This record gives sequence, structure tokens and C-alpha cells, in this order.
Amino acid sequence: MMSDINAYLHEIERWHAARIARLIAPDGWLSLVGLEWLKPGVNRIGSTVDSDIVLPKGPAHLGEIEWTEDGRLVVTLDPATGATIDGEAQSSVVMLDDSHANPTRVSFGTVNFIAIDRGGRKGLRVRDSAAATRTGFTGIERFPVDPAWRIEAEWLQLDPPYQLATGTVIGTIENYPAPGKAVFERDGGRFELYPVLETPTDTRLFLIFADATSGRETYGAARFLYADMPRDGRIVLDFNTAYNPPCAFTPYATCPLAPPENRLALRVTAGELKYSRTPGSKQLL
Repeated sequence: MMSDINAYLHEIERWHAARIARLIAPDGWLSLVGLEWLKPGVNRIGSTVDSDIVLPKGPAHLGEIEWTEDGRLVVTLDPATGATIDGEAQSSVVMLDDSHANPTRVSFGTVNFIAIDRGGRKGLRVRDSAAATRTGFTGIERFPVDPAWRIEAEWLQLDPPYQLATGTVIGTIENYPAPGKAVFERDGGRFELYPVLETPTDTRLFLIFADATSGRETYGAARFLYADMPRDGRIVLDFNTAYNPPCAFTPYATCPLAPPENRLALRVTAGELKYSRTPGSKQLL
């Protein structure tokens, strides 16, 4: 039994190490330095204050992006800047946004940006691998790992899937299909959560939830959790792997908020705590 617990604790630590590695990667969430919304027509881009899109650093006049009447984004760069498009010296291309597996990336020095589309709003997500949020990262505090928070819940299939309307921090609504709901008992109560599919081809389920610790010990808007697909009418919810959304670290993300259906009247004392740049005794990097 003790060896099983130790193996589980090591598994959670490996998961956490991989989570930190993704977060602090040069293109991880900690490198975000800007979220700039485009207007239809031509948008001039550069680091000067008279630019339509003002970059935190880089060439004074990088170029322009035209949002055409047919919905395309055409980026045209000044060759003198030395900026690249997808790693190559190109002067003009039609940008693929982040709904594609490999969105078009414009890079110059330590800075790069891609295009995003949020409910018809088009913008630029700007990253800097030298951002202070990345270089000054000090770790994430967590609740102590507790195997009791690895919960095997009942899985109730929903056919057709339930459409989970989910608000975002930028005021849009995303609808995610929930193929079922997870039902479990804890501390004398019965609770349910709706895991969703982010895309039709997903092989794991995604949960956006809040609980009685939200806004106090943990990030207020939501925490995230992934789960393997259910088997034999059961699904494992391991709250020790509950983690903060990107918006806990940066104002330049477009995170979903916990929908009413996934707000638990329960203290989930597992997973990541509120992010602080000066973690205390619970810090585990």
C-alpha cells in the first residue's frame, strides 16, 4: 500500500514538473506581453506611439496587417526590420490564426506574435521570451498532494451532448459539448460536473470548474482539469492536477470562466493555489 502511495505521489510530481516546463517555455503563457485587437482595414504595427498596434518593443515601423472585407488577415513586413514569418524572410502572407494547428508566427528578436479569433474579434497575441513574468517566475504554490482527491466518479452519458455555455474574461460566450456528467459524493454531499470536448477530435475531457476555495485560496475565475475518457461507466477526476488558467498569470489571455453548472459548493483542497510572485512555504516549483 505504501509503495502504491509513493508511486502515485511521484506520478503527480512528474505531472507538475511537466506543467511547469510548459508554463516557463519560451512560448509559454508566462511570455505573453500583449493582446491587441485589430480593426477592419489596415493596422500599422510598430513600437512607436503613432502605430495602430503598439508593440512593447521592436522595430519602430514593423509593417502592417490588413483585415480584408472577406475576413483574411494579410501581414506585410518592412524587409529592413529583419523580421521573419514562420522563420523565413517573407514580406507578405495571409495569416492563419490560432484555430489552425500551426498559426502564422511573425518574429523579431525575442518577440513574436500570432493572430487569434474570438467570436469574430481578431487580434494579435504578443509574446516575449525575455518577459519579466517569465524570467521572474518563482514557482506555484499547491495544496499538499492528497490521494483522497483522486476521485472515481460515476459517468452519466448524455445523448445528445449537453451544450455548456461558457463565458470568457473578454465577454464572449463559448459553447462546448459535454458528452456526459461526472457524479460523485464527498463530505456527505452529492456533486456533479460537466466535462467537455474542446474539439471534436479530443481524446481527453476538459473541465472548467470553481469551488468554495475560489477567490480565497485559489484563483477566483476557475481552475482547469483534464480527465481520461470514461470507462465502464466511471471517470477519474484527479483534483491534485487541478491548475490555474493562463489568466491567473497574465492579463493578455482569453480564458473561459467556470459555468454555473460547474461551480461546486465544496472546498476542493487539492491542486494549485492562487499564483503569487512571492510564494510562501507551500511553494513547489
